[in-house]
Amino acid sequence: MADTADTRTPAQIEADIKRRREVLAETLDEIGVRVHPKTIVGDAKAKAVAHVDHTMGRAYVQVNRVVSDVRAQFADEHGRLRMDRVVPVALVVVGVGGLIALSRRRGR
Repeated sequence: MADTADTRTPAQIEADIKRRREVLAETLDEIGVRVHPKTIVGDAKAKAVAHVDHTMGRAYVQVNRVVSDVRAQFADEHGRLRMDRVVPVALVVVGVGGLIALSRRRGR
């Protein structure tokens, strides 16, 4: 049978106990910080802000994509307006606006 007796000196045992107490104290301090209400609220705020930032970033990308798509429909590769597409849309918008104005006048 192998000898499993502790061969450390009392000074080594005391030093080991002291190190373990210090590690335990640090661990308890970390736990105390993590469960402190201010830390919990701060973490929740940070998560909410990150979520909002992510959502706003995605919305910005979507809007930018739509604007780019619309711009591509009404401008050529040099940025000049394509009148063959702008004029019909403008006429439709003016016509719908006129119809809305007439319907409001008739409603009075």
